[in-house]
Amino acid sequence: MMKVLHPGIYTSVQDKGRFGFAKMGIPLAGSLDAFSAAIGNTLLMNHKSDALIEVTFGLAKFEFTSDTFISITGADFCPKLNDDFLEMETVYEVKNGAILSFGKRNYGARTYIAVQGGIQSTAVLKSKSFSNQITSKFRLEKGDLLPIMPQKELDNRKVFKMEFFKEHFISKEIECFPGPEFDLLTDVQKEQLLETFTVSEDNNRVGYRLHEVLENELEPILTSAVLPGTVQLTPSGKLIILMRDCQVTGGYPRILQLSDYAISRLSQKVAGDKVMFDLV
Repeated sequence: MMKVLHPGIYTSVQDKGRFGFAKMGIPLAGSLDAFSAAIGNTLLMNHKSDALIEVTFGLAKFEFTSDTFISITGADFCPKLNDDFLEMETVYEVKNGAILSFGKRNYGARTYIAVQGGIQSTAVLKSKSFSNQITSKFRLEKGDLLPIMPQKELDNRKVFKMEFFKEHFISKEIECFPGPEFDLLTDVQKEQLLETFTVSEDNNRVGYRLHEVLENELEPILTSAVLPGTVQLTPSGKLIILMRDCQVTGGYPRILQLSDYAISRLSQKVAGDKVMFDLV
């Protein structure tokens, strides 16, 4: 078991998401930074769909009540196992009674705790991802117990550390494609889209708003399908980039669509960070 001693600001269990239920109005959910989550599972030789813990802005603390192996990927919040600092993208053996904690932020916004065999919580609609109004809770609370698999020996011939992907956290570019309403934009608007934007304080698992305004006289569209990564242009001219917990329909023009990797990269940005759309 893993016991939550402190849940931090926003900590949840996530996997690859809840596929096939959009027709019921159910969000996809899943790890915001799917790239970093996949690295964590790969290091432990887990299945790619195994659930792990997503910690937003650090501060969380956990106690292990059984032996296991773990890896920490994504944002660096100076993780410590008992009194020892841990390296990122590295496998560590954890003993019964050990305490995992996080400190100051070095980079990124979301860190991932992968455990051998994955978090063994109950699946809802074929996924263990927490989601508001879908699962019994949408974030972890103090005292929560997370079941994990009994420890198994790891093949020490395998790679137990991976290279730090610096570009994932420092690059401003987020890859995207034209959205369904892209061609309704003027040439001036299309040029403005290629300028630098600033992430606002209003950013979370549902969506990221950007500070800068795009001159907009487009009419709202009929309510249509949206996806994680859809970039909506609001009547005020503000841009909203939908994330993993977004709704499944919307009435704002869908002018861009982020690639799956771009969603991961954006999820590691914080308020004040700069981004640029890399239109493919």
